[in-house]
Amino acid sequence: MLGAAPTQRGGDRIIAALLLLSDATAAILLAADLLVVCGSVLLRFLFNAPVEWADDVARGLMVGSSFFGAASALARSENLGVAFFVDMLPAGIRRTVDAVGALLTSIIAGYVAFNAIKLGWLTTGQTSGSGLPLELTFYPMGVGALFMTVFAGHLLLRRSFRDTLAGAVATGLVVGAYLAWDGLAPASVPSSGTLMLAGFFVTLFGGLPIGFALALAALTFIWVEGTLPGVIFAQQMARGIDNFVLLAIPFFILVGYLMEANGMSVRLIELLQRAVGHMRGGLNVVMVTSMVLFSGISGSKMADVAAVGSVLIPAARRSRQNPGSAVALLAASAVMAETIPPCINLIILGFVANLSIGGLFVAGLLPAGLMALALIAVSVIFGKSRVSRVEAEPRPPMSGLWSGAIASFGLIFMIFAGFKSGFATATEISAFAVLYAIVIGSLVFRELSPRTAAHSFVQAATRSGLVLFIVAAAQSVAFILTLQQVPHAVGETMLSLSGTHGTWMFMLLSIAVLIVMGSVLEGAAALIIFGPLLLPVAVRLGVDPLHFGVVLVIAMGIGLFAPPLGLGLYGACLIGNVPIEQTVKPIIGYLGLLLLCLLVIAFVPAISTALPRAFGY
Repeated sequence: MLGAAPTQRGGDRIIAALLLLSDATAAILLAADLLVVCGSVLLRFLFNAPVEWADDVARGLMVGSSFFGAASALARSENLGVAFFVDMLPAGIRRTVDAVGALLTSIIAGYVAFNAIKLGWLTTGQTSGSGLPLELTFYPMGVGALFMTVFAGHLLLRRSFRDTLAGAVATGLVVGAYLAWDGLAPASVPSSGTLMLAGFFVTLFGGLPIGFALALAALTFIWVEGTLPGVIFAQQMARGIDNFVLLAIPFFILVGYLMEANGMSVRLIELLQRAVGHMRGGLNVVMVTSMVLFSGISGSKMADVAAVGSVLIPAARRSRQNPGSAVALLAASAVMAETIPPCINLIILGFVANLSIGGLFVAGLLPAGLMALALIAVSVIFGKSRVSRVEAEPRPPMSGLWSGAIASFGLIFMIFAGFKSGFATATEISAFAVLYAIVIGSLVFRELSPRTAAHSFVQAATRSGLVLFIVAAAQSVAFILTLQQVPHAVGETMLSLSGTHGTWMFMLLSIAVLIVMGSVLEGAAALIIFGPLLLPVAVRLGVDPLHFGVVLVIAMGIGLFAPPLGLGLYGACLIGNVPIEQTVKPIIGYLGLLLLCLLVIAFVPAISTALPRAFGY
């Protein structure tokens, strides 16, 4: 036992060194991606010299950065999971369940690593459309997953031997029970699809991170069915994120972190506080308008929540406002901002459902405006007069605030002008938005040092790795569902119900499905799985696809922030340092208001379709 502590400290140092290497690799790959995208755009427009290999290189770098970023997130235990049910268990059982989750995470990560490296070996000698070696996509993915396996194993071994053993025994008993059942009465064993579904919900509600619960669902089908090779699983995960469109996700997330690092966020919020903070319910109005503006710059809702909440939740405490209500409004504002471009979920839905991303961006503006006005009206009607600031609190000069506001609006204008002019795609615009934020922060505000910029790249690579790993795992599940012909069955069922009760029933069912699944899944996964299932049915029923896409994204957002399972609400509570119990009552009121707005949006299509038609989408 005397040697255990030094051995553990030595292991921790090795893991710390590996984490530093994983962070650096993810950030360097993301920075290289930025240079490739910006360089290819400039060469195309300035010298009429398109770089044929740029898209292939950019996609490969993104896959590698995503898996290294996801590995870093796993090492820091930042993965999203449903903890509500596990927290209700007795302490001993909870430790065993957590150990089972850690063991499953290690197994899944190892399986991904092995098959990604194997896929790289199998594709050696094959080339992409531009002539680049195909294995260069799979080997970085495999090495990133290998880092993930090491980190997962370390988290497992850090538990007590008793808990680890209990977790291994519990897992072995479940597997042994299935094998015995299959051996003794194979005809009575549930189908592979049923086992996949059951395994997904059991592990999800058991606290397994969402990305790994989705991956395990697909693996359960593959292992039980026994006809699909493991490399198909790795191939589908890579295919889920190997797309140039999705590269906009890490870039827009990076913009959000750079805004926070270069002082743009604080300046804009302070200016809003001085403009409307004095009115009745002024702090709440500032919170809603801040989310509107920040969502027009950063595609990550949690980055927006962090930027706004880190400034305004402490301000709510200082003004003796209930912090639980403030966090609830912050979460509701994030739901409202789900359709404000450049929202990540709009990008993902456009990708998986083959919709115009620019059209979705424009279609979401008026619905977001309606919800924002509803939240502002409630804030003013039920708000209290603003308590004056403490005199000793420093106030920055107005000139600096206006410079921050002008810089922020310049970034918003650049994003919208880029889409409308056709100068560049969503991904290319997001890359130039990153350059804009770097230039403003380092040369204009002089608050963005190389160290803080590097930290922003690491944060963005980790956060986007979390999101894109879930996207990759959801793609593997979507592939299995397609094999099972689930989309066809869902479509026929929905058409039958709509034929009996009308299109309104289809809309209500779609909203209900996305709210429920948005609460148990991270938003991207819900859209990847259910977007392609429901959208073809909507088109067959005559529903405008852009309108329906906006409805789906808002419904998913309501579920994402709905208690008790909504992962977005847990994130907002962590940022505001408020127990979730204090937010339940106010958030239900705000979400009820947003649900009414959603029903209006759903049954008045012109709210979503007027602007796209005016802009030619």
